[in-house]
Amino acid sequence: MSPAGATSTTARWRRGGVLRWIFLAILLVPMVEIAVIIAVGRTIGGWPTFGLLLVESLIGAVIVRREGGRAWTALREALRSGRMPSRQLADAALVLVGGTLLLTPGFVTDAAGFFMVLPVTRPVTRRWLEAVVARRLLGPLGGGWPGGGAAGGGPVHRSPGGRGPGDPPDVVQGEVVD
Repeated sequence: MSPAGATSTTARWRRGGVLRWIFLAILLVPMVEIAVIIAVGRTIGGWPTFGLLLVESLIGAVIVRREGGRAWTALREALRSGRMPSRQLADAALVLVGGTLLLTPGFVTDAAGFFMVLPVTRPVTRRWLEAVVARRLLGPLGGGWPGGGAAGGGPVHRSPGGRGPGDPPDVVQGEVVD
C-alpha cells in the first residue's frame, strides 16, 4: 500500500472515530440532561426547575452578547494591526459554541457553556483547545519523544517545509559580489 493510501486510511479511521464520539454524544447528552433535570425537579420542584433553566438561559444570553462583542472587537483589532489573530479566533469560536450550549436547555450543557463563555474560565478552555489541536496537527511530526512532543513535553514547532528546531540550517552555495 502506498504512503498516500495509508494516510487516506488513517484520515478515514480518525474521521470515523470522531463521528463515533459525536454519535455517542448525541445519544448520551440528552439522556444525562433529562436525568439531571428530573433529579433537580424532585429536589426543588418542577416550576422552580423550569424557572432556574429559564434564568440560566437569560443570563447566558446576556453574557454571550457581551463576550461575543468583545471577541469580535478583539478580532477586528488584531486584523487591523496585522497580528495573527489565533487567540481571538479561538475566543470567538468558544463564545459561539458556549452560546449554543447555553441556549440548549439543561444544566450540564449550561455548565459547559458557561465554562466556555465566562472570561475567567475561557483561557483554561482555550489552552485545552490549543493542546487538542496541536496534538491532532503536530502529533505525527514529533521528534521521537513519548507523546510526539519535544523534550520538554510540548509540541514540536515545525516550519511548512517540515523542519524542526534541531535540524541543521540549509546551506545555499553562491558568490557574494561587492
